[in-house]
Amino acid sequence: MAAIRSILVVCVGNICRSPVGERLLARALPDADIGSAGIGAVVGAAADEVMTQVANENGLSLEGHIARQFTPEMGARYELILVMEAGHRAEIARHAPHLSGRVMLFDQWTGACGIPDPYRKPIETHRAAYQTIAAAADGWISRIVPNATKA
Repeated sequence: MAAIRSILVVCVGNICRSPVGERLLARALPDADIGSAGIGAVVGAAADEVMTQVANENGLSLEGHIARQFTPEMGARYELILVMEAGHRAEIARHAPHLSGRVMLFDQWTGACGIPDPYRKPIETHRAAYQTIAAAADGWISRIVPNATKA
């Protein structure tokens, strides 16, 4: 796989899954431009408190995250757009069909079945989502930079 220099991670609210994916990828790929957004973002919100706690338990900080709304203009600035569910890919294709070739599932290399939204669910659901996102991030990292440190 050719070197990818910019990745946008997308979920719905941009407060649970995509901030975790963004930070995991950014930690492992420090020279890349990594961002996140939501297709129905809670614009201006910090990361979800429960997901922040789970990320902290795993040594990952979500501090300073601010939710952003996905726009076609934003998506065009990234070489790769990773979405958490197939429906997100369809939503981006509906609003920005010219970006369709850049959109892939975040868990493309670990099952490609999508990563369920843990929002407003028990902490165990957040922990499971975190582990799934971390494994999926490792799949991308190993393909982008084969000798990179795992997420």
